[in-house]
Amino acid sequence: MTAIKDFDRLECMGIWRASPDAQRRDVIVSVGDATLTIADQKGSALAHWSLPAIRRINPGEKPALFDPGNDAGEQLELGDELMIEAISKVQKAIERRRPHPGRLRFLLRGSILVLLAALAFFWLPGAMIRYTASVVPASKRTEIGQELLTQIRRVAGRPCEAPLGLQALDRMQTRLFGARDGKIIVLHSGVELSEHLPGQFILLNRSLVEDYEDAGVAAGFALLEDVRASKKDPLLRLLEDTGLSAAFRLLTTGDLPAGILAAHAETLLLEPPVQVDTGELLERFKSARLNPAPYGYAVDITGETTIDFIERDTVDGNRSEPVLADGDWVSLQGICGR
Repeated sequence: MTAIKDFDRLECMGIWRASPDAQRRDVIVSVGDATLTIADQKGSALAHWSLPAIRRINPGEKPALFDPGNDAGEQLELGDELMIEAISKVQKAIERRRPHPGRLRFLLRGSILVLLAALAFFWLPGAMIRYTASVVPASKRTEIGQELLTQIRRVAGRPCEAPLGLQALDRMQTRLFGARDGKIIVLHSGVELSEHLPGQFILLNRSLVEDYEDAGVAAGFALLEDVRASKKDPLLRLLEDTGLSAAFRLLTTGDLPAGILAAHAETLLLEPPVQVDTGELLERFKSARLNPAPYGYAVDITGETTIDFIERDTVDGNRSEPVLADGDWVSLQGICGR
């Protein structure tokens, strides 16, 4: 992003706390194209914040206080003027790229004449919903995903956030999906096994890390949700569930009311999961160099219905690679506390 070409590889010291009752700790803060990374003194990532969502809690005051834009309770204190300027500059650049409600309203008014000439197409609910989903930018999808997670937390409680477990989750995210945006989140309850949200958020039930001896189970369900998201856009799923009025509201104002998001969150927690083609999921295991057998036994302990996963314990003739180091897996198993 050109907005930070003058701040390439910028790092500074800061003070971070994971929750209101957590101890403050010295951290290293670095800014990238779309994320702000918070790491400990050894360079291990503690948290990744989405730059579009970061909020300045005390504008005009020093030192600057920031949070990740949700009610998770995290807080970051920065005194480095260059870093504060970099965050502000990147956020302004992202804001300029976002669709603005005023512009959307102007485009909508201009489109009315076209709508009158082609009502059969433009007022068809499916076409309107698909169009809306196609024009929402990635930053807005992330924001909607975070708002949906807030609604799910009303049922599921706070995500599991033990610091060492979060570091292990970050490593699993990188192991499976590389450097892309997104986040794997472990929940105490609410989600039966796994789910996905707009913004490439993947939700896992704590049982997937606590009840099994192999990290491949949790990793397998993360791949499963990624395949589901690739087959059906989660934002399109949201708009189809909440209807034409929600799509129109998002298109014209750039926002969705909390009530609409709450209704969709409830649907996500209650509806049965979409089935995924076995061959397609096995290809994802292959590309990730992940042994599918632990996932197969987790789905069916007898192995009768998941024999294809259990027999495919190699990747192109080579052994699969571990999901996590043993120490990271132990940390991940304790992410929800005991």
